[in-house]
Amino acid sequence: MPARLADFLIGFIAIQHVSFLVLEMFLWTKPLGLKVFRMSREAAEASKVLAKNQGLYNGFLAAGLLWSLLSPDPAQAFPLKVFFLACVVLAGIFGGLTAHLSILFVQALPAAVALMLLY
Repeated sequence: MPARLADFLIGFIAIQHVSFLVLEMFLWTKPLGLKVFRMSREAAEASKVLAKNQGLYNGFLAAGLLWSLLSPDPAQAFPLKVFFLACVVLAGIFGGLTAHLSILFVQALPAAVALMLLY
């Protein structure tokens, strides 16, 4: 049961990171992106290249998490899950400490819970 719950949470986290990719790469300067990130149009325009880069990294995290779920070999899937969840936790802690505290709860906490469920 914990493994199924962990997989469900990993899927949720992967979808979150695809959403972050879309927001950062394609909607950063659009009304939704401005609202979500609470930025002025000027600030968004000035930082849009950085946001695209950040979005790409979120896409890599999503791809790794999906790979871990789709791997037919449990001996391969487990270390992939651990590695990519650990990356999400670390990125979430860093973002929470340097950008906005809510990142700890939105990004790091679900990944930490999924890691605990794996063990």
